[in-house]
Amino acid sequence: MHDTAMEIGAAFFNTYLKNGGDLTIVDIGSQDVNGSLRSVAPQNNKYIGLDFESGKGVDVVITDPYSLPFENESVDVAVSSSCFEHSEFFWLLFNESLRILKPTGLLYINAPSNGWYHRYPVDCWRFYPDSGVALQNWSNRSGYNCALLESFIGMRKNELWNDFTAVFVKDEANRANYPKRIQDTSIAFENGRRYGSEDILNHNLQSQDQDLLRAEKDARIADRDLISAERDAATAERNTAVSERDAATSERDTAALERDTATLERDTATAQRDAATAERDAATSQRDAATAQRDAATAERDAVLHSRAWRITAPLRYLRSFQIQLFAWLKR
Repeated sequence: MHDTAMEIGAAFFNTYLKNGGDLTIVDIGSQDVNGSLRSVAPQNNKYIGLDFESGKGVDVVITDPYSLPFENESVDVAVSSSCFEHSEFFWLLFNESLRILKPTGLLYINAPSNGWYHRYPVDCWRFYPDSGVALQNWSNRSGYNCALLESFIGMRKNELWNDFTAVFVKDEANRANYPKRIQDTSIAFENGRRYGSEDILNHNLQSQDQDLLRAEKDARIADRDLISAERDAATAERNTAVSERDAATSERDTAALERDTATLERDTATAQRDAATAERDAATSQRDAATAQRDAATAERDAVLHSRAWRITAPLRYLRSFQIQLFAWLKR
């Protein structure tokens, strides 16, 4: 028996039978598998456990669940936890449970509203919020005057099960004998019903499984969005790093270009200076050459002027000069 089935069963006994004594309580499907309702039932009562196989918690082994070994109206309380899902014709078992109850008798049913496939020996049914009303109406159609006192879907705790829970009184005329409800205890539930009201308490269109799946889906979407945001942030950081690297490269290229330009300007200035120097050197060479030619001519003239031939021919040069001057005067 799972945790919430045991907890809700204890709440049933404490709510409806807290001060009960000398009662006959029949447990349908009583074998103790990780716990039994017997352990939380009130003391000083006759507790009879029924099941298909002998075992711990089983007082009577039955072969036909639709024919219980009790006289009509001989039992005060019938309880069944985690059993109705394994009954092929649970509506027949429901009527058979009512048959053995006294008019003031209570029928407590706890069966899964969800959960995995588990065969003992078969697994046929799951029960939804309206199942209690359907069972009440079925029994009344069958000739009983049964009344649903309350039903709800219990919230899971440590295990995966959500328990459909319903409490019936065999004869509606005795409903006032049971004013208290499990729903008024600390048991967490949704989609609850109470006798005399059409309201759905803690109404939820989705089961807790669906809520958990939606929450898990939302969590996956949030995780995906977070991963996407982190990826976008990483991409933005990478793009920023690339932009900074490109900016640094551009700055480096600009600096290299400026350096190359400065080097070119310096080389151009050097070339211009070298050209000017070459021109100056050429001019100096030309001047030196002219000076050398002049000096050579002067030296040559001086050599001529100081030569013996120059001195011998001096009278002839004088006579020639006089002749030129005379002819010029005669022409006038």
